[in-house]
Amino acid sequence: MPTLWFILVAFMVAMYVLLDGFDLGVGIAHWGVGRTEEERTLNFRAIGPVWDGNEVWLLAGGGALYFAFPPLYAAAFSGFYLPLMMVLWCLILRGISIEVRSHIDDRMWRTFFDGVFTFASVLLAIFLGAALGNVIRGVPINDEGYFFLPLFTNFRTSAEPGTLDWYTVLTGLIALFALTMHGCTYLAVKTDGVMNARARKIAGTSMWLVLALTVLALPATVYVRPEILGNFQKWPLGLALPVMAIGGLIAVRLAHSRGRDGWAFLASCTYLAGALGGAVFGLYPVILPSVGEEKNTLTIYNSCTSEYGMKVGLIWWSIGFALAAFYFIHLYRMFQGKVRQQPPGYGEAE
Repeated sequence: MPTLWFILVAFMVAMYVLLDGFDLGVGIAHWGVGRTEEERTLNFRAIGPVWDGNEVWLLAGGGALYFAFPPLYAAAFSGFYLPLMMVLWCLILRGISIEVRSHIDDRMWRTFFDGVFTFASVLLAIFLGAALGNVIRGVPINDEGYFFLPLFTNFRTSAEPGTLDWYTVLTGLIALFALTMHGCTYLAVKTDGVMNARARKIAGTSMWLVLALTVLALPATVYVRPEILGNFQKWPLGLALPVMAIGGLIAVRLAHSRGRDGWAFLASCTYLAGALGGAVFGLYPVILPSVGEEKNTLTIYNSCTSEYGMKVGLIWWSIGFALAAFYFIHLYRMFQGKVRQQPPGYGEAE
């Protein structure tokens, strides 16, 4: 049961990255794809029906983490207090910018919230990537099972690290460009004409940056946490995950060169799933490594709730997942197709 819940939590986090990740990517590339106010409005229309639903996976993942591994939830939410507050504010600012941008018919008003949307999206992508870097690198967990990290210290992966160091900045940059690519492949599916061409171009440039940073991150990860190779040596089949990630990047380029926007988006999903899956596979059964005091490392075995609780929770999770799956299938089928500018006077009373 601990292994099963480990997989379920990882699955929900991956679903959040795949779905809300393209929302973030649209925000990052908002000004690059949309050069005019009307084009930026199309960016909002592309994600408008789905962005808040996509964030359900973040709540579901956090809830499952609290239920299945309460010591990890307690340690992480106290130790990462400052960056979590920053993430929360970024989520709030993104939601506000999407919801209120069109409430007032004023160019300055819309331009301001366009800027807020991009600013919050960029910061959120970097901090989500840095969060994964912190989990891989480890944190200084004490004997009581808690820790605290400042925003930064000396930018070294030492026994007293900060949330940001050279490694977590690297993973943050990977997340920034990967989600930019992901968002632009989505915009290429949802738009046509000049916006489609711009989205493809930005996605292609981001793909090369992600490929270069990913190749750089592989030895950096081994340097920071050599133990991550253990599972790949024990179960060589896991090597399919990093291969899947690299293959997904290459497929993005090939699909766009052949005009297959839908396949390019699926290839971007493949990269993200392979990269996240490789990190999770390498860490298992560890869920939060401890630097300095290895005995304080949190694993799925010393952090899980009771066996009975996990079995009962699995029943309710299955029901909730079935409802969520039905909702998302219906939502994406309902709003499939390209978004286009509305004609003048659309929606106005006659």
